[in-house]
Amino acid sequence: MGFDPRRPYNELPPLPPQVDVETKAVLKKAISAGRTLAELKGLGETIPNQSMLINTLILQEAKDSSEIENIVTTDDALFKAFSANTSRVDPATKEVLRYRQALWEGFNALKKRPLLTTGLFIRIVQMIKQNHSGIRDLPGTVIGNPRTGEVVFTPPEGESVIRDKLGDLEAFIHAKDTLDPLIKLALIHYQFEAIHPFFDGNGRTGRIINSLYLVMKGLLDLPVLYLSKYIIDRKAEYYRLLRQATEKEAWEPWILYMLDAIETMADFTRRRILDIRSLLDGALELARQKLPPRVYSKELIEILFRQPYTKGQFLVEAGIAERKTASAYLKELENIGILRGQKVGRENLYLNVKLYDLLSR
Repeated sequence: MGFDPRRPYNELPPLPPQVDVETKAVLKKAISAGRTLAELKGLGETIPNQSMLINTLILQEAKDSSEIENIVTTDDALFKAFSANTSRVDPATKEVLRYRQALWEGFNALKKRPLLTTGLFIRIVQMIKQNHSGIRDLPGTVIGNPRTGEVVFTPPEGESVIRDKLGDLEAFIHAKDTLDPLIKLALIHYQFEAIHPFFDGNGRTGRIINSLYLVMKGLLDLPVLYLSKYIIDRKAEYYRLLRQATEKEAWEPWILYMLDAIETMADFTRRRILDIRSLLDGALELARQKLPPRVYSKELIEILFRQPYTKGQFLVEAGIAERKTASAYLKELENIGILRGQKVGRENLYLNVKLYDLLSR
């Protein structure tokens, strides 16, 4: 039987597709995207304090990936909630923070065991959703057009069927083949979205898998490439190309879309890292000129770039100062214009204004 969007797609074929996906246009784009990704990886290796990237870029990927699913928070609410000890965090911001936690959990799991498995996918989605749900085991899941209500896709149905599809996907991910890994990433992302193994959280889990796959293949050292911004800017095209790959086996446009996403966002992220490093250098020079010698240290200024909001506890944990001294240091930094203090609950937080402005662009 042919594809029917209203019928569970239990005939979803395993990867790779039975057509040539390494067309001339795809191979050319894969080379270009791979080169740009390598430049990003090389730049990341020059950053002395990797937490500068982890707590800024990964948080923004979490925010944008969640926004695709209409879970919306603001940069300020997100960065503030990440740094403050407060229970007054709205549900959307909490869910975004859980995405960041799930990505980090997946990254650490990959370092211990470099495999992308169904078990890991389940752990990721459970962390995002904060529940114990697993593979879909009930019928009725459909993908619809939110504007018209039309059913555009019905994913495979039945837990055993879904597990078999995921098993095939695992085999493809880890197969020793000659496919370019970036082309494989595009195919893996399509297949995971088509299997749609969970009741909720599939899109976010799939985008985490993208980042982990790049790390697993050695194309990045940290999962700092956030493709979600690209997808948000081209959301209609993303869903249209997914649908065409299913209905018409139109693989080339889908793969080219994903390769362009990798290339565009690798370049964007590389430039953002350079901008962060430039801000850090400027803050180091300003602090060296303006701060008393007893206050100034390179380690102190670097802490201000781990995330936009800083507090005395961060300085204490880094061994830079005791609690009272840490508060005095932050006040000095506020006096010379690097930080701006504000009260959040019972805590005093200090905003790195220029870093926040950069990340909010």
